[in-house]
Amino acid sequence: MARITLRTLKKKKERGEKITMVSTYDYLSARFCEEVGIDSILVGDSLGMVFQGLDTTLPVTLDEMIYHTKAVCRGAPNTFVIVDMPFLSYQVSLEEAVRNCGRVLKETGAQAVKLEGGEEIAELVYRLHSIGIPVVGHIGYTPQSVHSFGGPKVFGKEGEEAERLKRSFKALENAGAFMIVLESVHWQVAKELTETSDAITVGIGAGRYCDGQVLVFHDIVGLYEEIKPRFVRRYVEGAKIFKEALRKFKIDVEEGSFPSEEESYGA
Repeated sequence: MARITLRTLKKKKERGEKITMVSTYDYLSARFCEEVGIDSILVGDSLGMVFQGLDTTLPVTLDEMIYHTKAVCRGAPNTFVIVDMPFLSYQVSLEEAVRNCGRVLKETGAQAVKLEGGEEIAELVYRLHSIGIPVVGHIGYTPQSVHSFGGPKVFGKEGEEAERLKRSFKALENAGAFMIVLESVHWQVAKELTETSDAITVGIGAGRYCDGQVLVFHDIVGLYEEIKPRFVRRYVEGAKIFKEALRKFKIDVEEGSFPSEEESYGA
């Protein structure tokens, strides 16, 4: 598999080819993604909820993001890897944000960082872009602002809200963001932004007209049973398969049928 770069992704948009992205956090799942040809992996701060069992993404640290990204890059060395910058790693000051984003690329081998926010972070996006750090934007529902929103919601239903989204999108694109994630955005707004922009759009709950789609690995394979948003499609009920294997292991151990002579050294 040839290494996927920013140029690879841009050419796919130019040709009208859909881009695939999976959010995951470990070596093995990243390896699976690369083996089947997924274009990009997002090491999302959603690991706080999916991997750590937290209620929100807010407690996730920069060191934790770096740790997980290193594992992902080892598993998928030829895939385009993007890293979520966690809460308060880029909001305090421009200098600290540049230092933290630079550290992520320097220490992990990832190719881009992702920042939540619109017009308010355009200056930072421009600064990062100008010094050679590729930036992915993220508008619509932004999980780091969960307390401001009061929970998940769909964005762009109303005229004024749709206009704010469009302004934020253009501000990010003009500042140099090469890709923008649209989360829980009304499909008509997502379609318009995709068709009128050179930036790549990646949807999660934003309809079929985006340039690409992203889902969390654990949702795709059905490992995360507690929550199933409307935009998630489970391709296999992984949790049921895994639990059945564990039940069989438990029974075999308790009954004494595991390990067998063939599974024991000296046989």
